[in-house]
Amino acid sequence: MNPAKRIFRADGLLLLTALIWGFAFVAQRSGMRDIGPFAFNGVRFALGTLSLLPLLILGKRQARSSQEEEGAGLGPLAKTGWAALAGLVLFLGASLQQVGLVYTTASNAGFITSLYVILVPLIGACLGRPSGLRIWMGAVLAVIGLFILSIGAGFAMAPGDLLQLVGAFFWAGHILLINRLVDRMEALEIAVGQFATCSLLSLGVALIREPAPFAGLGPAAIPILYGGLLSIGVAYTLQIVAQKTAHPAHASIILSMEALFAAIGGVLFLREPLTLRLALGGVLMLTGMIISQLEPSAVPSGEDHDGLASSIIEHAVDGSEE
Repeated sequence: MNPAKRIFRADGLLLLTALIWGFAFVAQRSGMRDIGPFAFNGVRFALGTLSLLPLLILGKRQARSSQEEEGAGLGPLAKTGWAALAGLVLFLGASLQQVGLVYTTASNAGFITSLYVILVPLIGACLGRPSGLRIWMGAVLAVIGLFILSIGAGFAMAPGDLLQLVGAFFWAGHILLINRLVDRMEALEIAVGQFATCSLLSLGVALIREPAPFAGLGPAAIPILYGGLLSIGVAYTLQIVAQKTAHPAHASIILSMEALFAAIGGVLFLREPLTLRLALGGVLMLTGMIISQLEPSAVPSGEDHDGLASSIIEHAVDGSEE
């Protein structure tokens, strides 16, 4: 296939991935009309685990048949431990996101969660990795957008938005952790291990804190299936396929579009109001995310050439959105 066509195809798959992840916020919010947040996450991450398990098994068989050894730097016990740690961080981020959706809109949740795109390089800067001017410009725009979007009378942030903001730090930390592991473990090993861990932790909390946690499984089936099979299984697979040929900068920018799709989904399917605050705050935040991910060659010389950690391959990772 022509290289240009391959890149165009990869970009299209990434855009579809962002759309699926963005609309997952709609599914996550609507599903909680019938089921608690921890039960919802527990079941959907279990479905996501099961949907990716065949891919992991197939990959292992192919690796054995070709006598390839991937992730040889870690033994089975170490791999299990690191995947469980990633799952714990994922559980914290996903729980804050899901509980926060009880108190805020899908639109706000999508934009605020996506701040991890900027938080990753900022945290890296705090750890000693230099960040270019574009990162700080993007951060300033995103903070201004967040202020417009979320800060109400008395300069107080709505509880749901605050939970999403705290969760964004866990998503960023999760990406940095995964970035440390991708060279020592297969991506699917990490994904399946962390999703299984997140599911078990969520189900455990649901059994303790939510009365009759699975009573609403039937009415919430469609949102759960979307969040588990489409958002995790299908979108994750599309991302893996696309990022084999996609330009890293393209991937970062396109995947950040999930915030826009979350807002569109909230307005279309949840009848969330399209206010001036949402439009202005969202545009500023999205612009900040995009600026922070522009290619170094597209900004003035003299800035560093560090991009988002592994160009968000680790969003996989996010179940997101995910």
